[in-house]
Amino acid sequence: MDITFKQLARLVSFIDKIEGETYPETPSFIHTEITAKVLDILLPQYGISQNARILDIGCGQGPALDIFRGKGYLSAVGITLNEEDVRVCCENGHDVRKMDQSFLDFPDGSYDLVWARHVIEHSVFPYFTLTEFARVLAPGGMLYLEVPAPETSCHHETNPNHYSVFGRGAWVSLLGRCGFTLSDEAKYSFTTGMGPDEYWGFICSKS
Repeated sequence: MDITFKQLARLVSFIDKIEGETYPETPSFIHTEITAKVLDILLPQYGISQNARILDIGCGQGPALDIFRGKGYLSAVGITLNEEDVRVCCENGHDVRKMDQSFLDFPDGSYDLVWARHVIEHSVFPYFTLTEFARVLAPGGMLYLEVPAPETSCHHETNPNHYSVFGRGAWVSLLGRCGFTLSDEAKYSFTTGMGPDEYWGFICSKS
């Protein structure tokens, strides 16, 4: 497929517009609680050594980075598009860069674990984005992907910054197409002020 400069410029303009719509991601109780519980299980169960190279995609203001550091994982890097989140993380001593999840500025095979909670739904082209996650993972590396379920009482699909809120089968299919093998999955069900809600977690290895 031949793409003209004018078509490419329209895409870049669209991506720039979306970047301008990001907002600071302050830690919330439910997200921090789930993060802590998952890491308590994931890190020992899958033998993630303390010298593992970890990439936290969409790190917000660093709740997962705080936990990694507290557990002795000192090679964790975070990325986010929001400048306020970058500032807060750096002030807290984390290595965080402003970067788009779909255009990762890292060499192939740079990381042993990609941690991606509630970020892929912010991608306008998740198939492409997941190929980037796979590209920066070393062979046999692990991906933890967590997404909100569609059509719950919270209606995540209507969030102005959510562009890709799919069913479970669609995510499993995309992960397979992008070179991931699904090792395990989890479902987190809880009640919010709006009613019942649900998140899905996928633990994958790079094929």
